Amino acid sequence: MVSPGRSSDPNRISSLITAFYRSATLFAATELGIFTELSRVRTASAALLAHTLQLNVRCTTLLLDACVALGLLEKDGLYYRNSMDAETYLVPGRPLDLSSAIRASREVYPLWMSVPTFVRTGMPVKPAADSENDPEWLSAQLLAQHARTLAIGRPIIRRLDLEHRKKLLEVGGGPGTYSMLISLEYPRLLCTVLDRPEVIKIAAGIIAQQGPLLHVATLAADYLTTPFPAGNDVVLFSALHREPADQIPVLIRRAAESLNPGGLVYVMDIMTDETRTVPPAAALFALNMALTSPHGCVFSHVDLQHWMEQAGLQDFSVEVLPPPALHWLARGRKRP
Repeated sequence: MVSPGRSSDPNRISSLITAFYRSATLFAATELGIFTELSRVRTASAALLAHTLQLNVRCTTLLLDACVALGLLEKDGLYYRNSMDAETYLVPGRPLDLSSAIRASREVYPLWMSVPTFVRTGMPVKPAADSENDPEWLSAQLLAQHARTLAIGRPIIRRLDLEHRKKLLEVGGGPGTYSMLISLEYPRLLCTVLDRPEVIKIAAGIIAQQGPLLHVATLAADYLTTPFPAGNDVVLFSALHREPADQIPVLIRRAAESLNPGGLVYVMDIMTDETRTVPPAAALFALNMALTSPHGCVFSHVDLQHWMEQAGLQDFSVEVLPPPALHWLARGRKRP
């Protein structure tokens, strides 16, 4: 029974029932190269796009009209063009390109049909470890992560207190993109990316492509067991959600121990509030992590504050980062 004073809204349920229409439309248009081709020719009819991309004209028209309805394209008579959002975020090679992130989400999309099986068994549908042993899969994931970070990372690093800092350690840094962006912004700061050897092998190639001016080193080791280099002014975590819940406080403690007095630990990650239900994107990401990985978790900012204080860090602060980032940024300071 509905509580007195509250009204039900069928539109919310109806929208949830068909919510996948929207993401499936975006996935299809991206996979078929619609946004890339329209960026090249600026404007085109459905017939011309279908001919160029070797698609069915009728079905291409339906897809293009759906993209117009979603604000991804604009339509003038029989001709279509990219919206500003599509031109900015959906064209490969653009500075804020999110197409690699879309590809990564598209790979997970079919697995969500197995959520009932996951809930019954408690077992991931596709353990991440099975894929991580595939070098091609790992390279694709790291390149996608690199592209996502390039799209959202520059405004984020300006929120870090890095003036007059000399040494930064990025733990579990993946492709090392945050360290690269930090090095460009703070060229006197030495950044070291610590991650597993198979990850660092790929990251080193990505870093080398950026040119010799970057002050970024790499350290290939299992950061769950390898001692952190000492003498850091800053330790940065940007992917703690990949780690087992019982290992996160251990990593934070070891980070604190590696700091110079007055040094900072930053955690940039997808988090929830203390209810574990807000924001909705983080609660859904938690389900996605459990669905695809035996270890990953999404923690609350209250959990993180407790872990930092246990590690002896003080002056805890946290802020929600602006879109398109889904992350929160937390900070703890070692006593001077």
